[in-house]
Amino acid sequence: MPSELSIHRPDAVQIRWLIRRDMPAVLEIEAASFEFAWTEEDFICCLRQRNCIGMVAEVAGEVVGYMIYELQKSRLRILNFAVAPENRRGGIGRQMVRRLVDKLSQQRRTEIVLEVRETNLPAQLFFKGEGFRAFRVVHDRYDDTTEDAYAMHFALSNTPAAFKPANRISAFLMPEADAA
Repeated sequence: MPSELSIHRPDAVQIRWLIRRDMPAVLEIEAASFEFAWTEEDFICCLRQRNCIGMVAEVAGEVVGYMIYELQKSRLRILNFAVAPENRRGGIGRQMVRRLVDKLSQQRRTEIVLEVRETNLPAQLFFKGEGFRAFRVVHDRYDDTTEDAYAMHFALSNTPAAFKPANRISAFLMPEADAA
């Protein structure tokens, strides 16, 4: 259940850069969110890259969500993203995604891309609700399983790539593909 603070006072959510002392809370959210969670070493290795940035969402001084993204030449790539289970569906994830969308511009970076596990339907639906569209199935994407992923993107141009998924979850993600 989302905290009342996140539902009634979205302005109470502070989004800021991730710092070292946030790591225990980030790791706790990660472990609660994913079967195959990143380790502290995974986070540190990623964040040591010059083009990787971490941010956290905080409510009443408590870290309740995080996002790790990579700056690429013409786009931003979300590498990891989660909101604490008890704070989901309260607008925190939406605020973090909108903060990233605000970083896009017609002159430089014009899209955001990410990959979502085939079995992570809540994440697929969340990103679809935020204007992202699946544009490719990435087969055998993960080292820990043979699971596929959906490559999704949000573009300023509003011209989604032509994509017709072909697997068991397709109808849930892109019902308009069935009508075509």
